[in-house]
Order: sequence, then C-alpha cells, then structure tokens
Amino acid sequence: MSWSIPLGRVLGTEIRIHLTFLLFLAWIGLAHGAQGGSQAAIAGVVFICLIFACVLLHEFGHVLAARRYGIATPDITLLPIGGVARLERIPEKPSEELVVALAGPAVNVVIAVLLFLALGGMPAPEAAVNPQDANHALLARLFWVNVTLVVFNLIPAFPMDGGRVLRALLGYRLGHRRATEIAAQVGQVVAFGLGLWGLLSGAPLLVFVALFVWLGAGAESQAVQMRELSRGMIAADAAITRFETLDVTASIGDAVEKLLRTSQTDFPVVDGGGRLRGVLTRSDMIRALQAAGPGSPVLEAMQREVATVPHRAPLEQAMIAMQQSSGPVGVLDGAGRLLGLLTQENLGEMLLVESARARAPRQANPWAR
Repeated sequence: MSWSIPLGRVLGTEIRIHLTFLLFLAWIGLAHGAQGGSQAAIAGVVFICLIFACVLLHEFGHVLAARRYGIATPDITLLPIGGVARLERIPEKPSEELVVALAGPAVNVVIAVLLFLALGGMPAPEAAVNPQDANHALLARLFWVNVTLVVFNLIPAFPMDGGRVLRALLGYRLGHRRATEIAAQVGQVVAFGLGLWGLLSGAPLLVFVALFVWLGAGAESQAVQMRELSRGMIAADAAITRFETLDVTASIGDAVEKLLRTSQTDFPVVDGGGRLRGVLTRSDMIRALQAAGPGSPVLEAMQREVATVPHRAPLEQAMIAMQQSSGPVGVLDGAGRLLGLLTQENLGEMLLVESARARAPRQANPWAR
C-alpha cells in the first residue's frame, strides 16, 4: 500500500504503518496535551498504541487461519480506522472463508476474556461510553474496546469480517459469485445507513467509515466478478500483442517521440534477443526528462523489477501478479521473449467485453424445431 512504511516482519508477514496513522497519533497527542498537559498526551498516545496492538493481533488471527489453508499474507497495514491484512487470495470454499473471517474477532474475544479475568469481573459500562477518559482504569477501557472491535467487525458489510461471514454462509447454498453479489448489496445498504446516521448525528468519522464500507463492498464484488470471468482463460488471451518497445540503447528523447505518436503509456524495454529488461512508464519518462534531459538513457529511468508470467499461465495468476506488483505484467513466450503486455486498462476492457457477452441473449437457432 502506498504512503506506508515498513516496521519489520513477523511470521513471514511484513508489518506496515500508514503515514496517516502517524498523523492520527500526533493529533491524539496534541488533543490530550491541550487538555491535560504532556502527561495526558503521553497517556493518550499509549492507549491508542495499545488499541492498535489489539488490532494487529486481530489481523494475525486472520493470517494464521489463512496459513492453515495454504494462503500467504504478504503484509498488514495499520490505518487510523484499523488494520488491513492483504491475503494472497481469498478462500472460495465457504468453510475456509468462515474460519478465516471469524479468526480475527475470535482473537479480540480471547483478549476481552483475559482482561475480564484480570479485572476480576465485568468493568463499569461507563468506560465503554468514552474510552479516552483517563478517569476510568486502563484495562477496563481496553476491555470495552475489544468488545467494540468484535461487534464492529461482525457488521455484515464488506470489507469487515461480518461481510465475509455472511458471504460464506450464503455460499453454502448460492455459490461464491452470487453470495458475493448479495453480501456486497447488503454491505452498501449498511454503508448508506451508517452514512445517514453520521450526517444526522454530526459524526464525520462515521460518514468516513460508511464511505470506506461502500467502496469496499463494490470493490469486493468487482474483484470476484473479474475472477469468475477469467476462469479458463490464459494470460495470452488478455495481453496486448501490438505495442511499441524501447531498445536498451534508447534515450528518453526516443521514448518521448513514441509517447507522442501513440496512445501507449507504458513502454517495455527489451534487449536484442527480445527479452524484457524493464518498463518505462509515462511518469518515469517525464521525471527523467525534467531531471536529466532527452539525451539520458532509458536504462537509468526505467523500472527494472517487472512481474512476468508465461503466456500459457492462467489469467488469474497474471492478475495476482499485477496486483502484487501494482504495474504492468510482461507475458513471455516459451523461450522467455516478450510476447505481450498485460495492463489494468486492457484487462478491464477485456473483462467488460466478456461480461457483456455472458449477459447477451443467445441467438435462436433458425433451423431448430
């Protein structure tokens, strides 16, 4: 995820923190400091860090459950509204998705039970109303935060865990794609209700969460539709095969010339044997033009780390490679030469056409009786 910095790796998963989270911590510190001085500022920041430690453990619940089914988790990103664990793929078996989805809230249940035992009973409900109020015991506030995390995450709306639980339960009878469509629609209805509630009650954070849920539900539905449409297709089916390339000896001026006379924005850089050495994007080109001029070589400005897949690889595999690299994917022939280029634009166009074909009415056979 862009605008995030790595903190380290735990159990093979990279922990990242988004820059907006650091801004959020600074805002918490300033707000508490304005009310009670430096000591209150430190206490406020420590409490938020403890909350996000619980959020991180929640995400590792998903990580460990997914690993049980052979699904890796490249990274976890901490945001002001929570954590996001990026699974390598979403399990499509309802039983597996149900386990992975419930594993996160189960961790918060365990934390709440441990805090309950440590406190010797149920803490005062007043601590749940305003968890930032330092007049209540720290562990009591943390108990109610974990209870809130369980309830909030089980709201039946993507991208919350409750949306995945709903899809898994529907998937037992309706199949993955139809279950996703229904769960996404429910999620957007919930998002509309949250947004309306936030507007009427003057809670801007609730409106922000509603927008996050609305977009997440739509993105999940679109992602599943793309996976379904890509089944049975190979990378070569979706790749652009007519495109301009740049030689390894080309200059930025040569690249600019091709940029202006074509509609292409990403240019593969190939050697004399037709093997991919990198990709020069339009933004890379403009930066190099401003910094070093048209005579600078493309080798110094291109992106060298480019994902590639064999031309016979399943299209779904190519889509995963594109998602992980956040850029175009080179499609190679049997000898390792560049055969085509797969970009978000042409992939979207192809799947749009395939979706229209799937929904088109079948032509009646005039010879049938």
